[in-house]
Amino acid sequence: MSPPGAGDAAHFDVLVIGSGPAGQKAAVQAVKAGRRVALVEQEPGVGGMCVHRGTIPSKTLRESALQLSRLRSSAALLDFALKPGLEVASLMARLDEVVAAHVAYMGRQMSRNGIQLYHGRARFLSDRLVEVLSVDGSTRRLTAETIFIATGSRPRSPAEIPIDHENILDSDSILSMLYLPESLTILGGGVIACEYASIFAHLGVRVTMIDRADRPLKFMDAELVEKLVRDFERTGGRFLGERNIGSVEWDGVSKVVTRLATGETIESDKMLVALGRAAAVDGLDLAAAGLRANARGLLEVDAHCRTAIPHIYAIGDVIGPPSLAATAMEQGRRAACHALGLPPGSAAEMIPIGIYTIPEMASVGLSEDDAVKRFADIEIYRASFRPMRHTLSGRDEKMLMKLVVDGATRKVIGAHILGPDAGEMAQLLGIPLKAGLTKDDFDRTMAVHPTAAEELVTMYKPTYRVKNGERV
Repeated sequence: MSPPGAGDAAHFDVLVIGSGPAGQKAAVQAVKAGRRVALVEQEPGVGGMCVHRGTIPSKTLRESALQLSRLRSSAALLDFALKPGLEVASLMARLDEVVAAHVAYMGRQMSRNGIQLYHGRARFLSDRLVEVLSVDGSTRRLTAETIFIATGSRPRSPAEIPIDHENILDSDSILSMLYLPESLTILGGGVIACEYASIFAHLGVRVTMIDRADRPLKFMDAELVEKLVRDFERTGGRFLGERNIGSVEWDGVSKVVTRLATGETIESDKMLVALGRAAAVDGLDLAAAGLRANARGLLEVDAHCRTAIPHIYAIGDVIGPPSLAATAMEQGRRAACHALGLPPGSAAEMIPIGIYTIPEMASVGLSEDDAVKRFADIEIYRASFRPMRHTLSGRDEKMLMKLVVDGATRKVIGAHILGPDAGEMAQLLGIPLKAGLTKDDFDRTMAVHPTAAEELVTMYKPTYRVKNGERV
């Protein structure tokens, strides 16, 4: 039965609002299950913030930073420096090409799978009826049995910080800078803050990172984060932890002035405000669907990403941290499976996490701290080394690897890596972790030589154990 006011609305089994990683994955999963699916995207191209302003643009700049860093290390005898006043766009010359390639790929995938794509701004008229306003001013109505809200997020703008997108920027506007600054202050200690801090530091910018917490990336392995901070400081960066912001202002001439509650003053050419993100739900008219955002501006969901309205799901950044593409994709897949009565598969704790700092950081499974809370006896296998293949190429890049093992069953329950290609290794390690393989299975595995993965299968003795919460 059509909802009241549906009229000549097009009806679908599943309607997805937003084409970022979460929405795209939910739509594809529903199509594979034989459902008729529509997807609404307000931007001209699909892919969401991830492709257009987030992951893809920032990783393009990161590749430039890595290339320049390697050039410096391989040409140590040369007096190498970036020319002053370097345009940021010149460091991202291929960005438009890269973004266009991603948009085209995702568009082909949706078309190939038979997903009906609508371009326009969506708003709820009821819990099953959605109106789509196109750029030409025309509207059309869509109804669906199940609706997924996957509209992503926008940078959070604290009222006390005067973001002007020219001198004081957020994560959407940071790459719109015309020239590479000599100095940059970054507020925050999350993923976005850490990624940009390490990228700009490797580009020769003097970066000061300020956060209320004692260390950044609190959800990651503490030892890996400590090493990341040390590497950041070796490139000339500064991390100021356990600091509260007193005031921020542009002096009207050339500097952003940050005053801390401690009395410290930091001056820099530019500032990046990376103090979290808020759900992009403005204009959706959630109230018409019987929904509302919480005090933090996020949509609340249950363990299956279901909102207070059982046939409406919310996935990705609209439900809050960790705001990572891989996590959003898995949320989309699992939510679609739940909505359609399909088995979702393994537990969400096995989702690999990749953070594109320099050096790269990744993990899968349980952290040491989480494992200690759940198991009476755990073993930690740890290795810090320079991969042979990097030695052969002249690259001076070390890696840190940790395996977390259940001491009673010998099952590997967590893996944490800091170094080149960490994300590639972590996602592959997710397979044996999901399969419940033991450390003995790892020890009997043959690795290709020379590779970084060799170290994972040659850590024969634990570095230390933790029994009943005590390190032994």
